[in-house]
Amino acid sequence: METRQCGSCGAMAMSFDTRDIREQYKGETITIEAMPGWYCAACGESEFATREDAERFSREMASGMARIDEAMAAFVRATRKKLGLKQAEAADLFGGGVNAFSEYERGIRKPAKSTILLLKLLGSHPALLDEIRAA
Repeated sequence: METRQCGSCGAMAMSFDTRDIREQYKGETITIEAMPGWYCAACGESEFATREDAERFSREMASGMARIDEAMAAFVRATRKKLGLKQAEAADLFGGGVNAFSEYERGIRKPAKSTILLLKLLGSHPALLDEIRAA
């Protein structure tokens, strides 16, 4: 098996292989399948085999990121509507500013983890909304 030196860590541990690459984005995993390239056994660094492979990786990452952003936006919008809240009232209750929910629902900005968790809780237990309003 041919090996070469890793440009990142300097080890003679890079070998050519075809692997699935998994990247994290906003707490979700995007998998790009069957990427040929050089992979370092010492530090995990990788180099794409060709320019076309690098372009495919970029396209599939962009597509995966858009899918994750759209899913989050749809969740926020659906939960807010299920609770019968207008965007302005939701922003007032959860914080984030006047335009926050508009930006969350268009996928421009990701809500804080606390907002996501509270929306999940209220989506399952909408009666708790009255307690939040009273607070």
